[in-house]
Amino acid sequence: MRVLLIYPQFPKSFWSFEKVLQLVNRKVLLPPLGLVTVAGILPQEWEFKLVDRNVRAVTEEEWEWAEVVILSAMIVQKKDLLDQIREAKRRGKRVACGGPYPTSVPYEATEAGVDYLILDEGEITLPMFVEALQRGETAGIFRSGGEKPDVTTTPVPRFDLLELDAYDSMSVQFSRGCPFQCEFCDIIVLYGRKPRTKTPAQLIAELDYLYELGWRRSVFMVDDNFIGNKRNVKLFLKKLKVWQAEHEYPFTLNTEASIDLAQDQELMDLMVECNFNAVFLGIETPDEASLQLTKKFQNTRTTLSDSVEAITRSGLRVMAGFIIGFDGEKTGAGSRIVQFIEQTAIPTGLFGILQALPNTALWHRLEKEGRLRSKDSDIDQATLMNFIPTRPLEDIAREYVEAFCELYDPERFLDRAYRHFLILGAPKCKPPGQLPSLVDLKALLIVCWRQGVQRKTRWKFWHHLFSVIKNNPGVWEHYLTVCAHNEHFLAYRQIVRDQIEAQLAELPKEVLRTQPPVLSA
Repeated sequence: MRVLLIYPQFPKSFWSFEKVLQLVNRKVLLPPLGLVTVAGILPQEWEFKLVDRNVRAVTEEEWEWAEVVILSAMIVQKKDLLDQIREAKRRGKRVACGGPYPTSVPYEATEAGVDYLILDEGEITLPMFVEALQRGETAGIFRSGGEKPDVTTTPVPRFDLLELDAYDSMSVQFSRGCPFQCEFCDIIVLYGRKPRTKTPAQLIAELDYLYELGWRRSVFMVDDNFIGNKRNVKLFLKKLKVWQAEHEYPFTLNTEASIDLAQDQELMDLMVECNFNAVFLGIETPDEASLQLTKKFQNTRTTLSDSVEAITRSGLRVMAGFIIGFDGEKTGAGSRIVQFIEQTAIPTGLFGILQALPNTALWHRLEKEGRLRSKDSDIDQATLMNFIPTRPLEDIAREYVEAFCELYDPERFLDRAYRHFLILGAPKCKPPGQLPSLVDLKALLIVCWRQGVQRKTRWKFWHHLFSVIKNNPGVWEHYLTVCAHNEHFLAYRQIVRDQIEAQLAELPKEVLRTQPPVLSA
């Protein structure tokens, strides 16, 4: 069987970092881990080719070569996924797809013409698909029936299928699932509330394979919550610490975790000793009433600002997610988020408008209350909310745009990054020194020229850089990398403004000012 694996395009977003990637001559931040895992699960006597459409288009030769086309996508990739299904069918190919988006909204892929829906988790449903092909079946829907696979059986992903030079970072996954119950999150719908982990030996084998392939840059642990099972993750980190030291720290690591990480100093120390240098936290809002309403109770047990500081001082740069538009939210939520981010000096705050994702607890509640404006799954970071909020939609949208643009004012961003890196704990790992590549050296010179000469940030840029070198010399290279992120935000904040303004202009006034009736508790 000749299988063509296609990963659809993402729209421009907070995480696309096009301007930064251009500096270092790379195309995409992260690879399609799901598809290379699919290739590892399918029969290894089959032939595989993988095309990430965020890197390049599918060639005519690849279309001609393929007997079966397999696609995987998240909701934000919807448009290109459906386009690629239609293109494959136009060419007479058998088409299968899976991943989070088709699992959540299978009928849209069916309407586009897909032959096989491989839903839920592939460790269970991919063997069903293979058996159907062997029986000569030309269509099918394969589901796990609520069963969650044992991820200790998951094979090493086929990283060899990737065009490695196109990516800034690699992805690996240690666990699936999250123990919490946030109302708006689809992770617990897709993967459950009981975190399932691979064995330390499994993950080490994946890192060994990346090492053998010559990878020597960043690796992102794409777990839904890396610390969901603290016992198992500590066992893994103790093995990883030895592996990293034996290999002279070839990988810089980062991940996403719940904020209760701050209450476990041993865990933070282990992460830093393994060469983790950043963590993404889902903070969402400093408004405790909103956190309680959306069932994000883990964020209400301690002071959020103290937790951010504890994590930072341990040596992990904090990135964080924030959301505007929760029920019962009071006017000025955008300003309160900006104030919190400034207070905690978080350089990178992912800021979005609340969306009701299909099949989440939030989705079902709003559907019951008759508040879903649309069941369409066209959702990305610059999309207006798809339900009737408890305060005017126009007010929420205006606050979002102004807060986003305020956060990513170039001078304010540099000031936050500077304050963050002054308290950031020094690295505990010492990789061997090496000369920068010509690509990295060119990127450094461009950032210094733009931010330190051309723009009005010039005085802050040089003052902050030399102060970081003087006061926290172990992190100055990391600091400059974060300064480079400013290149992306400078352009992206205008994209946010333009897209939100365009959507507001299209909506009738009565929709913009509509509020739902007061609902009984």
